Amino acid sequence: MGDLIALALGALRSHRLRTFLSTLGIAIGISAVILLTSIGEGTRRYIVGQFTQFGTNIIAVHPGKTKTSGMPGMFGGTTRPLTIDDALALARIPGVERVVPAAFGTARVEAGARGRNVTVYGVTPDIETVWRFRVRVGQMWPPGDPRRGAPLAVLGPKLARELFADTNPLGTTVRIGGRRFRVLGIMEPKGQMLGFDLDDAAFIPVATALQLFNLAELGEIDVTYGAVAATDRIVADIVRILAARHGEEDFTVTTQEAMLDVFGSIMRIVTLAVGAIAGISLLVGAIGILTMMWITVRERTAEIGLVRAVGASRAQVRSLFLFEAAAIALLGGTAGVIMGLGSGTLLRWAVPGLPVTTPLALVLAALGTSLVVGLASGVLPALRAARLDPIEALRAE
Repeated sequence: MGDLIALALGALRSHRLRTFLSTLGIAIGISAVILLTSIGEGTRRYIVGQFTQFGTNIIAVHPGKTKTSGMPGMFGGTTRPLTIDDALALARIPGVERVVPAAFGTARVEAGARGRNVTVYGVTPDIETVWRFRVRVGQMWPPGDPRRGAPLAVLGPKLARELFADTNPLGTTVRIGGRRFRVLGIMEPKGQMLGFDLDDAAFIPVATALQLFNLAELGEIDVTYGAVAATDRIVADIVRILAARHGEEDFTVTTQEAMLDVFGSIMRIVTLAVGAIAGISLLVGAIGILTMMWITVRERTAEIGLVRAVGASRAQVRSLFLFEAAAIALLGGTAGVIMGLGSGTLLRWAVPGLPVTTPLALVLAALGTSLVVGLASGVLPALRAARLDPIEALRAE
């Protein structure tokens, strides 16, 4: 075995340029697979992480029934709007822990001479549990009947910083959509979710938001339930109660688990598709190895005949050429892994917001794939070399 490996490596060293070009083909293919698959996997993890930061036991109810496509509320409309009373009815379902009726809009928030156009969320204090939003400084407005509004607000940390700089805004007054609100607190940083800056926002009571934006219905109702509660039962109860209140099922119920499964499946398919496209370059590299090894067999006919004449078996000759093909593939695979990881690092540095994640399993799979590609490419040349008649091979010299 050691002699075969030494002979294989010696043969590769004797044709350095040819070996380098074949290795380069595999390296480019492996690096392309690693880089593109890392971007796909990083994107999948990023999207899943964006949604799981709000927990996984959330059920969202939107107005409008989604049939086969489109967003809730855009096609088909709704015969009755989602209301705060609907949310209060859902809060009485056994197993439901918290319910947040929510309304959204964009308004200008002003403090003195400074102002910003931001998203304003009409919610209840239960967002601390349901959305996992926490007040860093101050407090939320007191819990109570969500149907009663109040001119109270909690600011996102970025909005508070832009309006008040280093001044403590607690107890001061801001104008939201031209109406005066007293600032009760500042949220903890939450970051962005799918392009929406949750830190550059204001939070006010939901009833006040409905009045401020002149809305007839809620944007959504979010429901959380206990870990031991059956999701299917909670969903069935939500559908039953709201259908009874509205006279028909004119709303859409989406579980967090279902949404994560859909996003995860889509991104896995995209990642596989991108990886397959990058794998075309691996095919080119495999053809390069096959071509090189085929030419090598022709050039080394006399050497093969001599080896066979001194007692080498067909299996040993076959193994010799397979070792050479495997060595080229592993060298190319290793170089490709280094190139892929290096490209990913440079990409993260050049585009800080781009999610690039390279799992260890992907690196090992890339090396394994390169080895398989090399062996597959070397099979035909190895079989051809093993079938050469030693006497005819020596006569060719």
